[in-house]
Amino acid sequence: MSTLRNHVQLIGNVGQEPTITNLESGSKVARFSLATNEYYKNKKGEKEQSTEWHTVVAWGKTAKIVEQYVVKGKEVGVSGKLKSRSYEDKDGIKRYVTEIEANEILLLGTKNGNGSNE
Repeated sequence: MSTLRNHVQLIGNVGQEPTITNLESGSKVARFSLATNEYYKNKKGEKEQSTEWHTVVAWGKTAKIVEQYVVKGKEVGVSGKLKSRSYEDKDGIKRYVTEIEANEILLLGTKNGNGSNE
């Protein structure tokens, strides 16, 4: 049961090309945005869509997978945990961020993410 305490699973589409950072230690970190869509009917019975944006961070081997295979538009499944942190921006204002730290990436959809199998 302890694995359920802080566990997130999402399926969505990558919003922009991942950014890869090579650390001095030789490890990698990858960051990308993930859009998840939810469909519902409004009061008039019309189908509507709501999109949520999530920031995903991957380290080490998972970051290498992101670097090699994840591109803008690609449908991916992400399994990981929520991490919150704060920082001061350039104006000295404290900002708070919640990200998904991915420990597993599942490549879904087509090879290049745009609907064709090239």
